[in-house]
Amino acid sequence: MIRAGQSYPLGAHCIDGGVNFAVYSGVATRVELCLFDASGRESRFDLPACDHGVWHGFLADCHAGQLYGYRVHGPFEPTRGHWCNPRKLLIDPYAKKLSGALRWHVTHQPCQVPNRPFIMDATDSGPYMAKAIVTDDTLANAVRSTRARNERVVYEIHPRGFTMLHPDVPVGDRGLLRGLRNGQVLDYLRVLGITTLELMPIQAFYDEEFLARQGMHNYWGYSPLAFQAVEPRYLGPDGPGELGDLIRAAHERNLEVVLDVVLNHTAEGDSRGPLIGLRGFDNAAYYRLDSQDGSKYLNYTGCGNTLNVDHPRVVQLLLDSLRHWVLTYGVDGFRFDLATTLGRSNTAFVPTAPLLTALDQDPVLCRCIRIAEPWDVGPQGYRLGGFPAAWSEWNDRFRDSVRRFWRGDAGEAAEFARRLHGSADLFESSGRQPTASLNFVTCHDGMTVADLVSYNHKHNDANGENNRDGHNENFSQNHGIEGDTDDPVIATLRRKQRLNLLFSTILASGTPMLLAGDEIGHSQRGNNNAYAQDNELAWINWSRLGATGDHVAAVSAALAVRKAHAVIRRDFYAHGGPSCLDGYRDIDWLGANAEPVDGQFWQSTRQLLLLLAPQRPEEGAAVAMAFNTGEAGTVQRLPPAPPACKWRCLLCSGTELPQIDRDTGHWPLEPRSTTVWALEPD
Repeated sequence: MIRAGQSYPLGAHCIDGGVNFAVYSGVATRVELCLFDASGRESRFDLPACDHGVWHGFLADCHAGQLYGYRVHGPFEPTRGHWCNPRKLLIDPYAKKLSGALRWHVTHQPCQVPNRPFIMDATDSGPYMAKAIVTDDTLANAVRSTRARNERVVYEIHPRGFTMLHPDVPVGDRGLLRGLRNGQVLDYLRVLGITTLELMPIQAFYDEEFLARQGMHNYWGYSPLAFQAVEPRYLGPDGPGELGDLIRAAHERNLEVVLDVVLNHTAEGDSRGPLIGLRGFDNAAYYRLDSQDGSKYLNYTGCGNTLNVDHPRVVQLLLDSLRHWVLTYGVDGFRFDLATTLGRSNTAFVPTAPLLTALDQDPVLCRCIRIAEPWDVGPQGYRLGGFPAAWSEWNDRFRDSVRRFWRGDAGEAAEFARRLHGSADLFESSGRQPTASLNFVTCHDGMTVADLVSYNHKHNDANGENNRDGHNENFSQNHGIEGDTDDPVIATLRRKQRLNLLFSTILASGTPMLLAGDEIGHSQRGNNNAYAQDNELAWINWSRLGATGDHVAAVSAALAVRKAHAVIRRDFYAHGGPSCLDGYRDIDWLGANAEPVDGQFWQSTRQLLLLLAPQRPEEGAAVAMAFNTGEAGTVQRLPPAPPACKWRCLLCSGTELPQIDRDTGHWPLEPRSTTVWALEPD
């Protein structure tokens, strides 16, 4: 027999020899708790109590491992925003474990015809739904985010694609979180110079109708189904605990783990989408709806719906979800997909919106890493530079400028310099540090670095959308031939250009982020939207490592230079003030003869020198970075070295480290190259 139990906490919790179930629906007239045995047989219990919209009940002799779901009785009035249908089994919004991955099935549809008029579909979706599983969580880890922000190097990684072809990962572990836990994988990343793993979505997600009908899968995972459950396809026999094992192994190597979380929309899509979760509980509370027609959603995400973060129960759900990942598994922080959506209050973005304010005030979450994707597709959705002080933000202006600069676009040098400086124009006026700028030149969404220098156009035919999907403007350049080539001249130039793009990202002021596989030249054959390519097109081909070992070594060397030189990792903006080195300023942009430059210089130059000098001795050595986007070699001078000091070349994207001519002070600057020098004692 079920009794009233407690209205808090929400979800399913093992207590006092049974399980307490609590779920929110402000419109339900009746909520059935549905339990399933191993054969799939269903037993139903009416939740006996409701307090302020939270339906709850306690079931004795119920234990961890029990499969369950809900059926909600109430209004089915789509034009008023209500979609209650007890024929559709719903996943608990607080589910912490699922019985399996969920793919689209026709019984998930809420209506007989997915268009108007809205006629309730009476088929039972229960046999085709994933079930939530009662868990008995224990606190596994504490927050471990103690690394200084200016030391952070982020590495965006797909939890499946990174290991599917990895020779050091046992076949049974490939594609799973336990594969990432592999010591050789984590040691590779640590030695490379990575500090922070940013895992693409591991929250349980859904394979949509469009993909299911083509026999494809949602590979990226930006279609959330349950905010607190690990995606079943990433788990082995030990279940969700494998995430905690991965994070512990990463922490042992001083690596941070950040989760890419999708809190802006759900897999239920628009009015034609499936009825599998929040829509069936209380659609009008959980989603932003059109004020004139409740069947229509405000689609600020481009994914059909937008979560209503003005509603206190939605804010509670999202905060409880984030806290769960931190306290149960020990994650160090989060990257927030389409984060502008999370900062909307009454549809407009404000940095003091309820969810953003709550994150700053929560005693657990305020200590976590917070990274924003600072845009959505809603009105005034591009908010780069507009987030609170504790946040870092994906800086797409850095991405585009670096790509254009190394492509050789005229007049791009000044913009490139602003981005290398840490984008002070975007962040400094609000009192934020350079680390607020998360600098990247590639991410999961777009071309890889290898493809940026090998293709002029996207090649997305494998996605089944006639190459209409994905960005049309990639600021890429194939250097003479579209795609692969055996031409040694083109191959050498492409290698240099890959390094130029990566060196610019690593050496710029701010927080660098690399896309997994870029260090070995991973290619997706020109596909810039591989969201459904769960195959060898998107999986990282580790067989390339043997042929690109020098490229990996160069990327690692660049990361080591960044780590060793404090002037590159400044947590403040320098603006040409005094240096502790006589005759130097804390930052200078210089010409070919190390001369000061004027405004006219920036309009035409393809060659420039960035000089960073310490304000105080504890900042260490001065560093000079020379960039040449021209197709011809040239010469460059460095400022005279102070007494008892000399310039030493640390890094070059070209064929060899240059030497300074002692008579002229010049040294050869290769075409299409980056070179880095540091002052050292003579």
